[in-house]
Amino acid sequence: MNSLLEPGMLVRHPQEPDWGLGQVQSNVGGRVTVNFEHRGKVVIDGRQVELRLVFDTKG
Repeated sequence: MNSLLEPGMLVRHPQEPDWGLGQVQSNVGGRVTVNFEHRGKVVIDGRQVELRLVFDTKG
């Protein structure tokens, strides 16, 4: 799933719910850079963490 992520898509980190909603900044070589509303910019190893795509930002 992470391989399908593109800049602008909204995601959540399954092990870090307090980070809030994140917007994908880049996805290069399995490394996904995400800007989370309560954590800031984080580079995630897509081989270790499967980010959850968000379709509905309400609630």
